[in-house]
Amino acid sequence: MGQRVTRKPDFENLLKVLRRQIPDRPTLFEFFLNGPFYEKLTGRFLGAEGKDWKWGAFNPVVTEAFRVAGYDYVTVMGSQMKFETPDIERKATISLNAGSAITDRESFESYRWPDADAFDYSSLESAKDSLPAGMKLIVYGPCGVLENVISLVGFERLCMLLADDADLAKDIFDAVGSRLVRYYEICAAFDTVGALIVNDDWGFKTATMLSPADLRRYVFGWTQEIVKAIHKAGKPAILHSCGNLDRVMDDIIDDMNFDAKHSFEDVIIPVEQAYDKWGGRIAILGGIDMDFMCRSTPEQIRQRCEAMLAKAATRGGYALGTGNSVPEYVPYCNYLAMIDCIRTKDAVK
Repeated sequence: MGQRVTRKPDFENLLKVLRRQIPDRPTLFEFFLNGPFYEKLTGRFLGAEGKDWKWGAFNPVVTEAFRVAGYDYVTVMGSQMKFETPDIERKATISLNAGSAITDRESFESYRWPDADAFDYSSLESAKDSLPAGMKLIVYGPCGVLENVISLVGFERLCMLLADDADLAKDIFDAVGSRLVRYYEICAAFDTVGALIVNDDWGFKTATMLSPADLRRYVFGWTQEIVKAIHKAGKPAILHSCGNLDRVMDDIIDDMNFDAKHSFEDVIIPVEQAYDKWGGRIAILGGIDMDFMCRSTPEQIRQRCEAMLAKAATRGGYALGTGNSVPEYVPYCNYLAMIDCIRTKDAVK
């Protein structure tokens, strides 16, 4: 696979996409891939760089995989900061009701809140010694405001708390939000970091997880502060959020001022329609539906990707990728069919 690469990384192309401009060449975007794909792309064992490697940490094998595939960046976490929760049963998925770290005012007061400044961010600096020329880091968080509160409290308990003890609910959101703002302030200051992702799932198939009013009351204010911190450092802010967010897209674009939106599903709104609807106001990233990626033939994938690239060719503000991220169950040949659309256009040029 590595021998087929001809393009050199150039983060300026993705910056143009995030500014809703036309990049110099078709551009790829993916939140992350998966361990086996990193190994297939590079021909290297992911653990070869150290058995203590943690998911999201800067890793030369992951970086090389992103380069080989044709991305202009690699995604990483800025540190291992997280909001500790009790161990829960994990299978193919987990229950959103599993959170039990905070159940009342007493457990809120006794919870050991993380100090963003106490964690090690040095990998964001040292990455400059091994980043390929032209590449930048894109930093994502330890999930966002809403996801962390749900993990700490549990979804059903949170819904009851919003009705029964709004003051406590607000204090929990504030405790999480203020710490995430500081995390992003720290990460955005590094020269190796080209953009940052706020990863927080706000919806499901038909609606938002909380009412738009509650999202505005508890979540969006802190998210806006995160975006301000990112913009203050001169970096673009990308929202990765799953679900049906139609009723809050104006908040995302006009109030929180995100530069780009990622995560789309055909069952909610196909990316082609999302691009027509919002592409003039916010950059659209990825969107080739995960179910489509799994069930289609490589030729069908190439046709859809090429059509989407053609749609964006004269308007800009789009980067090609999947609707969410690339799990192991996506056929590898289908993933290659998607990224090879970019290679084909490179060869033509």
